[in-house]
Amino acid sequence: MSAAPSVLPPGLRAGRAALAVSFLLQGTTFALLVTCIPEIQHRYGLSDGLLPVFLAAVPILAGVGSITSEQLVRRTGARAVLRVVQPAVCLSLAAAGLGGALWQLALALGAFGLLVGALDASMNMLGVGLQHRYGRSIMIGFHAAFSLGGIVGAALAGLGSHYDLGLPVLFGTAAAVIAPLAVLTGTFFAGPADLGDAVREAAEAAARAVPWRPLLPLCLAMAFAYIADASVSNYSVKYLTDGLGSREDLAKLSYLGYMVAMLLGRALGDRAVQRFGAVPVVRAGAALAALGFGTAAVAPTAWAGIAGFTVLGFGICAIIPQVFAAGGRLFPADSDAAVARLNLFNYVGFLLGSPLVGAIADASSYRWALLAPMLLVLAVLPLADRFAPAPVVVPAPAAA
Repeated sequence: MSAAPSVLPPGLRAGRAALAVSFLLQGTTFALLVTCIPEIQHRYGLSDGLLPVFLAAVPILAGVGSITSEQLVRRTGARAVLRVVQPAVCLSLAAAGLGGALWQLALALGAFGLLVGALDASMNMLGVGLQHRYGRSIMIGFHAAFSLGGIVGAALAGLGSHYDLGLPVLFGTAAAVIAPLAVLTGTFFAGPADLGDAVREAAEAAARAVPWRPLLPLCLAMAFAYIADASVSNYSVKYLTDGLGSREDLAKLSYLGYMVAMLLGRALGDRAVQRFGAVPVVRAGAALAALGFGTAAVAPTAWAGIAGFTVLGFGICAIIPQVFAAGGRLFPADSDAAVARLNLFNYVGFLLGSPLVGAIADASSYRWALLAPMLLVLAVLPLADRFAPAPVVVPAPAAA
């Protein structure tokens, strides 16, 4: 990563703030969708057996959208793509709440998946460009803004359920507010005059080849962590309503508690690593995440389930950022390439997590289904040693 410039262009700071708002808006939109899965299922008459198919299609199409957006970014720039796809994501959210037939839901979720993939790619490309221009790590702040948006979205979904607003009103109103905000925010994104060659330099660094073998343990840890995250995103609310008989507005607190824990953990995680080291933090995070799953799985009441998912959030938040950090330490000269490869397993985790939990729940119950991601999170424990900083090699003194 290049050294930090002594004087930053005025547009760069505004661009950083605007991108943080973009992450926040996307966190809000995503949380609104995933916390309203029971209402979506009821509105469209979607069976429990078919639900995992619809949920799995979203990350598959997101991967397609992400790859497609790379070609668009080369022609028009990350800023231009982001300005278009973020308001379009809001419209696809509104469409998911307005239909009544399964084909309408399929179209809405298909559009949401494609657009979210393009949105995720363009946001992170612009973020990496800003980070290169700043010369220091600022990406964690963007993802913390996403977590904050998740809290807002889950809270709005809870209020919608409490006052029985219905999906057309809830999603439609949210889109009517978020889409104009996204358009306004897009006018402040950093452009070529502010970024210079930073985006191109980041893309070239990410394109350099790095060997897969040293990264594989970290790739597994990333996939396991995102399987856990997908399990919470897609099924925490449904587990509380169907498995524990919770009210829908109360059930939204499961995802809200999870996202609050993620935000707090990301705010404090760097200090914990500095004090205790990456390996103990990852081990503690994996153990804490498994405890959260176990607590949720045996929960006798909705509040106990909410507590379990909140504990789970504190555990997972310690793992994911350290995967990226460990990959960067393995290849300090090609950290962007290592991070790009590790990020692929974000999609792998989301792709596997929803069908895995859904299939087990359909065959038995959600309590048993939660044990599968719990075991995968525990599998991070023997991988924790791979998060250690590379040993410093002290050259032997020259012979006299």
